[in-house]
Amino acid sequence: MPHILQQQTETALALSSEELQQGSIEELLKEFLDALNRGEIRSAEPDGLGNWRVNAWVKQGILLCFRVGRMTDVSRGGFPFFDKHTIGLRPVSLEDGIRIVPGGTAIRTGCYVAKGVICMPPSYINIGSYIDEGTMVDSHALVGTCAQIGKRVHLSAAAQIGGVLEPAGARPVIIEDDVMVGGNCGVYEGVIVRRRAVLGSGVILNASTAVYDMVNEQILRSSPNSPLEIPENAVVIPGARTVNSIFGTAHGISVATPLIVKYRDEKTDARTALEDALR
Repeated sequence: MPHILQQQTETALALSSEELQQGSIEELLKEFLDALNRGEIRSAEPDGLGNWRVNAWVKQGILLCFRVGRMTDVSRGGFPFFDKHTIGLRPVSLEDGIRIVPGGTAIRTGCYVAKGVICMPPSYINIGSYIDEGTMVDSHALVGTCAQIGKRVHLSAAAQIGGVLEPAGARPVIIEDDVMVGGNCGVYEGVIVRRRAVLGSGVILNASTAVYDMVNEQILRSSPNSPLEIPENAVVIPGARTVNSIFGTAHGISVATPLIVKYRDEKTDARTALEDALR
């Protein structure tokens, strides 16, 4: 089914706006969004060898939803909302096994949210994202467009997981299994956080961030061919490094720099690892 859906989506992408309006695009987009909601297709997926493969056609299909959608009134409960008719809220029922605590959470259609996921209010999960079993999305947390979140991840309060749609081949942010993302963290621009890593509160990671590994005495960066990766079991906290220019030295200026201060072992849970690191 995913292969047939890919062919149909790629065919629709080649049509003009007039041809799309005349065809059976509504039925195709419903199939496409339903497949995303069920987790049968996803914008990026593991290849079984420790790497991730981007499915550009899925991201292009999401863009197609925006392209053909028409503005409609989706107001609820006295609050005015206006959006494209193709990308409303995800249908959720008790049988889905998702715990959505009252208070203002929204999950857009075209997201896979597995059984056992907990959404604390208010939080927002955008189209194309994938959230696996047992993950906690805490208050004021954002899961951006096409972000991939693994099993048993904790996205703490106000954590921001960035999204991406264009270019279609760009890698989304990927958070692997059993990662703890602390409060007010930001992970953007295709960064990969490997399994069991811990990001302390306030850590900011993007494609231009340099991460200083104090344990292995090396600097981790992205390159044109590979994203910034936080290694498995790494414990990362906010740090700072001195600006060594004449002006910087004269004024005591430093810039924020994430630091890997230790690595978890199998006997150390995430909270203990972080508390030890901060001490």
